[in-house]
Amino acid sequence: MAGQFCWIELLTSDIEASQAFYGAVMGWTCVAAGHNAHDYRLFSKDGQVAAGLMQLPEEAKARGARPSWFGYISSDDVNMDVADIDDAGGTVYRDPETIPDMGRFAVVSDPQGAAFGLWQDLSGRKGPDIPAMSTGHCGWRELMADDVEEAFAFYEEKFGWTRAEAHDMGPMGKYQLFATGGMPVGGMMKRPGNVPQSHWNYYLTVEAIDAAIAKVGAAGGKIVNGPNEVPGGAWIAHGVDPQGVFFAMVAAKR
Repeated sequence: MAGQFCWIELLTSDIEASQAFYGAVMGWTCVAAGHNAHDYRLFSKDGQVAAGLMQLPEEAKARGARPSWFGYISSDDVNMDVADIDDAGGTVYRDPETIPDMGRFAVVSDPQGAAFGLWQDLSGRKGPDIPAMSTGHCGWRELMADDVEEAFAFYEEKFGWTRAEAHDMGPMGKYQLFATGGMPVGGMMKRPGNVPQSHWNYYLTVEAIDAAIAKVGAAGGKIVNGPNEVPGGAWIAHGVDPQGVFFAMVAAKR
């Protein structure tokens, strides 16, 4: 459905090492997508596609991009959405481009500089309906913004997102949940001073946070925050993989 997050992918500096690390931590298998000239791979969990994997393109590095997890929002008309985002004060990093028999995409940012992709499906193939918080899939999206109210207004106007609960985090301000299609799927918070710019985080759902943390260490990654319990009883942890890419995990139990 348009306006909802529909895909995440890892843009890495070492595709083989990243495949091995996330395979060990997340239990993912990985195969070549086989639909374009790039070495684009697909992570899967129990036979269901969960995320993409590719080398960070040279043109992206030239624009200052660094290896990271990256998310896409579904669009009914990428060209129109790109024009609207440009008019609203966002940035267009990559103009709309078509992948034959697959879809059309663009890379943009909101007015505060948080980058995301737009994806317009042209294949006519409906993907599997993955329940929320399914192990091995993206379970939460989190925006760190300079101004949460301005950020929410942008996504509300552009994609029809609605407010869900808000949690008081004391000196850190308010954590504002947002919903797409009526279901809370993420949150927004003020960017901490030690975070260099506004950006999106994507939480990978694991079965139990302590077991996942142990796998991260065994596979050569590092936990930089957590485990922490969050409202609702879930547990989260933040880490960096062996290539230095920040990632986040969430679990319903410790």
